[in-house]
Amino acid sequence: MSTKKTLIAAITAIGLLGSLVSYAEEEKRSFGEYADDKIILTKVKSALTSDDTTEAHEINLEVNKGIVQLNGFVNTEKEKAQATVVAQGVEGVKKVENNLIVKTEGSSTGQSIDDSGITTKVNTALIESKETKAGDIKVATHNGVVQLSGFVDNEAQKTAAGNVAKAVKGVKSVENDISVKGK
Repeated sequence: MSTKKTLIAAITAIGLLGSLVSYAEEEKRSFGEYADDKIILTKVKSALTSDDTTEAHEINLEVNKGIVQLNGFVNTEKEKAQATVVAQGVEGVKKVENNLIVKTEGSSTGQSIDDSGITTKVNTALIESKETKAGDIKVATHNGVVQLSGFVDNEAQKTAAGNVAKAVKGVKSVENDISVKGK
């Protein structure tokens, strides 16, 4: 490889590393913790995908300092329980917070479209709110029930997110499963 290409590759690598370190610092995690969390997330997702009981595509994952959040809507209590067992079996997982919600009713195509619209509206409202850090909050909706998940800096941000979601037209109820970092 020419000297010029080597220099460009080195500058690109340093820039990428710098942006990852910056992101890790924003998240109040060391670069090592951030990298470990990404590895744990990948391993848990892979384990859930390999498991015959769990529908991995329905389970959203968040990882912060080895704490794994299982979020979203699943079909059965058995699937919910098995997701915890699978996640706990992954090396590096310190704790599992199972926020999975078992679906209570069937969902029509029209309801799925409505749920998608509600999710979009809630995400937009969270972005527009000065009290919430929307990038740290994940939103899922099933039959008008909104689930908020992720990790935020303090209890005020968690409460504000719940209030913002409740104010969105079409939301029947809110499951605020957001965790406060460090608790």
